Amino acid sequence: MIRILHTHFPSRTIFLGIAEACLVPLAFVLATIARLGSNDARIMLSYEQGLFKISLASAVFVTCMYYFDLYDSTILSNRREVLTRLIQVLGAMCVLMAALYYLDPSLGLGRSIFLIGLVLVAFLLLLSRRVFVLVNTHPQFAERALVLGEGELADSLISELQSRRELGVRVVGHIKRFDEQNGLHNLVAESHLTEIVHCMQPYKPDRIIVAMSGDTGSLPVEEALLHLRSKGLLIQDGLEVYEAIMGKIPIQSLRRSWLLFSPGFRDARPFLVYKRMCSILFSSVGLIFTFPLLLLVALIIRIDSRGPAIFTQDRVGKHGQVFTLYKFRTMIDGAEQNCRPAEKKDDRFTGMGRILRRTRLDELPQLFNILRGDMHLVGPRPFVPNQEQECLENIPYYRQRWAVTPGATGWAQVNRGYNVSIEDNKDKLAYDLFYIKHMSVGLDLLILLKTIKILLLGRGGQ
Repeated sequence: MIRILHTHFPSRTIFLGIAEACLVPLAFVLATIARLGSNDARIMLSYEQGLFKISLASAVFVTCMYYFDLYDSTILSNRREVLTRLIQVLGAMCVLMAALYYLDPSLGLGRSIFLIGLVLVAFLLLLSRRVFVLVNTHPQFAERALVLGEGELADSLISELQSRRELGVRVVGHIKRFDEQNGLHNLVAESHLTEIVHCMQPYKPDRIIVAMSGDTGSLPVEEALLHLRSKGLLIQDGLEVYEAIMGKIPIQSLRRSWLLFSPGFRDARPFLVYKRMCSILFSSVGLIFTFPLLLLVALIIRIDSRGPAIFTQDRVGKHGQVFTLYKFRTMIDGAEQNCRPAEKKDDRFTGMGRILRRTRLDELPQLFNILRGDMHLVGPRPFVPNQEQECLENIPYYRQRWAVTPGATGWAQVNRGYNVSIEDNKDKLAYDLFYIKHMSVGLDLLILLKTIKILLLGRGGQ
């Protein structure tokens, strides 16, 4: 795993992205040579801004690949889905470049070069994906991992490692406990070090992931693990591995000591000043540029249905303090008296409200909340008081969400869908705690990039 913007990405996926970012311009260079010949191609690339034109086309193509999720873990190993999305990328590329060439014809590569380049790009990318799948599925190219422990954390880790081949880790064994079944009942680690080490050796692991309940310092295998680590074997804490590959914190398996002594979960004053300054700047500029749109949407809402254009609702913010959230009204007037969550086909939506929800324009008035300081641009999404109280009573560590100012968008919002049940909100909290632990400029930037992607593709609306 490679850490970028305070979150982890599979190293193989990163290398795939870099390789394909090089293959795309290479394809257009080859297309130029094929169409013009080597001499004319050299002149075109060197003196007619050919390299700049190719770089521009390549940047658009790679951006389209990202926005069509061609690097998402659920897509990478699905050949049919990769082919479908690659065709979509080619179509989007043609539309975007046609619009760009219409606005500035001087940026054009030429019709023949562009079409030949697209064919070569498609061929090279399909070839690179085929090689990627072959590498991921071959056992010799994966690290051997032995999981120690039982319970939800161990099961989740094994399931994730087995389904995500791009992580480059293969689970070769799972030792739940050292008991009679393994011939090691009631062993003291120091006196039976040889037996414990021999129990692990048949698996020939490259790394051992410790996912046992309780603190690792009380494990009967502590001395054995230290001995193996001194021999060069990688020993990893299951909580840290889960956090790295899942992008969230395992609440059900969380130890209070881990939460207490974690390097995260603290406010850094310079970072808080930065967030407040960015929130003021963004909300001020946003309100200025969207003011005509705000007036137009408000007018259409009033014409479309009876009731006020702006909907206000109490939400719980930092330290549990209640503030008033502003949104455009998307339901019939008085719908807030029915406390059930919104559904995709909810009969309470107005005609205009469905459009606003789908495009997320109903969130625009929250710029006032951001300007006032009730919210930041990025942070955990605030809930209504009764929902917060229900979650507080049923979800461990839920109060930790109140340690930071909520936001209009957040890590949980860009990683999972709409939340309805307690189980949904448990998973949401796992993402929120990850954000609170790793709050940084880089993570905020990543969240904003993901948010833009969701808005452009119209995903996640309810």
